[in-house]
Amino acid sequence: MSKSQPYAAAVRATDVAPQAKRSNYPEPFFSRMAKREKRKLGDHFGLVNFGVNLTTLEPGGESALLHRHSQQDEFIYVLEGCPTLVMDDEEIALEPGMCAGFRAGGAAHQMVNRSSEPATYLEVGDRTPGDECTYPRDDLKASLDKEGSWVFSRKDGRPYPI
Repeated sequence: MSKSQPYAAAVRATDVAPQAKRSNYPEPFFSRMAKREKRKLGDHFGLVNFGVNLTTLEPGGESALLHRHSQQDEFIYVLEGCPTLVMDDEEIALEPGMCAGFRAGGAAHQMVNRSSEPATYLEVGDRTPGDECTYPRDDLKASLDKEGSWVFSRKDGRPYPI
């Protein structure tokens, strides 16, 4: 490979290793992500402006806590299975070939798998600096630090134990 392209030009998405740590959330939220598997395809290729994940939710799994981003737009495309898109005041049963998008500051959202089969989808989001996440149903907030890592605290600013 050349120095300008240090990553493979093409791979089978399922050959990218799953993320070793299921979530960056602190407990009691971390354990809720036990049935989620992410393959960080964008990171595999060294993408810096946006991320792409191949995500699989086992039955009973959640993609994330119900959340909204202040700066980041997000997009999902269902490949297999029938996850449910949960938003502030609405739920939509999805199936392969369906997609959804979420503007920064828009509706809070999450994916859950209420079916008896795994559900797999692509999620795409930009990596806008200064992004923050709010979680309307949980005592949690998150801010993206200068290194691109999420920093979590309670809504009143108190940190969670590390």
